[in-house]
Amino acid sequence: MSDDAHPPRAPPAQAQQPDEDVGAIRAELLRLRQDLEEVQQQFSATQTAQLRDANEQLVLAVMQAEAIAEAATDKLMAMTRITQRDALTDTPNRALMLDRLQTALSMAKRRHTRSAVLFVDIDRFKHINDNFGHLIGDEALKLVALNLGMAVRDSDTVSRHSGDEFLVLLAEISKAGDAAQIALKMLHGIAAIRIDSLPAFRVSASVGIAIYPDDGRTAMQLIDKADSAMYRAKKMGGAMFQFHGAEDVPDSGHVPDFGDTHGLGTQPVPLDATPSPDLHRHALRDANEQLLLSALASRVSEERAMGAHQQHVIHLAMVAHELRSPLAPLSNAAELLSRARGDESRHAWLQEVIKRQVAHMTRIVNDLLDGSRAETGKFHLVCGNVDLVEILGEVAQSCQPAMDEKHQRLRVSLPQGPLNVHGDPVRLEQVFRNLLDNAVKYTRDRGHIALTAAVIDRVISVTVSDNGIGIVAEALPHVFDLFVQNEHAMAMHHGGLGIGLAVVRELVEAHGGTVVAVSAGHDKGSEFIVKLPLAALATP
Repeated sequence: MSDDAHPPRAPPAQAQQPDEDVGAIRAELLRLRQDLEEVQQQFSATQTAQLRDANEQLVLAVMQAEAIAEAATDKLMAMTRITQRDALTDTPNRALMLDRLQTALSMAKRRHTRSAVLFVDIDRFKHINDNFGHLIGDEALKLVALNLGMAVRDSDTVSRHSGDEFLVLLAEISKAGDAAQIALKMLHGIAAIRIDSLPAFRVSASVGIAIYPDDGRTAMQLIDKADSAMYRAKKMGGAMFQFHGAEDVPDSGHVPDFGDTHGLGTQPVPLDATPSPDLHRHALRDANEQLLLSALASRVSEERAMGAHQQHVIHLAMVAHELRSPLAPLSNAAELLSRARGDESRHAWLQEVIKRQVAHMTRIVNDLLDGSRAETGKFHLVCGNVDLVEILGEVAQSCQPAMDEKHQRLRVSLPQGPLNVHGDPVRLEQVFRNLLDNAVKYTRDRGHIALTAAVIDRVISVTVSDNGIGIVAEALPHVFDLFVQNEHAMAMHHGGLGIGLAVVRELVEAHGGTVVAVSAGHDKGSEFIVKLPLAALATP
């Protein structure tokens, strides 16, 4: 980046929009869960009349679910666009530009054609900021981006590279002269930029051109060569373009007199007293340090915001995918219900299909709502003295059918007496059910799972262990993060949202406990250790 550039700004208020969008989707999910519960109540008996009465509510629930899935998909597309665009100029960002450039080079290689990369840098941009202010500087960047876009074809790409720099990809050209014509058109367009309220405002740019395959065969080589050519144009006075140096290119072009492009001047405003050279160097060094710190802080803020955008995009993608899964069977069942009048056996079969898919969707919605509570720490606990041994026994029993299906062996080792904990029995059951479900999902057929509990120094330690696929070292620190799934786990078990373990951690910590994951690596099994404080015995 040239010394005329100003550091990138922190992303605008757009970065807050995904939070509002996700909040709206959460509200829709909560309303959907209530509708699903009402539908489930309609299936309390198998009589034909009840099924017919429930049909109308079922269709409405399916339509609402489809609307939520569509809304999530629309938000996903909108947020994907946000994460790929520069917030100020609405041009593709560096990542998207690099992707398009690599695609264009691959195409040019197969077709034996040429491509061009143009590096555009606004001349004396610091003077625009200093003389007119950053708001005018931002307006200049938007106007330059607009003019660059008007100078290229639909198949080409204009991207804000950083600060006052732009990259332009000409995906396919027949000769180097084509790039020269477009560069000259760009320079004319930029030189013609005016702001009505500022008669003295002028802007110009320097352009460097690199040609594929003459000047380089990779994206980074072409960008570097175009950057070098741009600096050569700038040293020659700016407002012109320069090729990197291929032998068959035309003469580099200079914009004809299109108005006073030097209206801003290049000399600093004189001071009343001339400072000493040492004082000037110190002041310049301090200013550079402050500029660097500001740029670094802005970059960190931008990266954090982009990371948050990406997480929301992933979240919404999973929501849309998971909500769509049960919709097809529900829609089919709703349609068949209206046709199967008087057929009791078919009604009974359809009832089971509907109940199974409604239960599936209810579980998805409940998981999503639990995920939002885990993210905000808003779990509601109804606490009292409960026996953890009893809870663990019930959880083991409820998970046994899933283990039997995979021919897995469960070893349970619990103390004889009660283990009293001050907590919410429903949420504690959810904790250990999630851990055992995880063990079942990620342990292969005929594998071994263990559930043990012991008391050490008035702390109850419960361990759920298995000899399953394990957890790789790089994934271990993030295993309890919301919407995070290890690639090995995803390869073995499709579906799921990466919510269960995040909920486990939040609930355990809400009970004043801790949970840790231990694994020696891939295919080495895993252990999840939950520690909860032992409750004082109630006095008679």
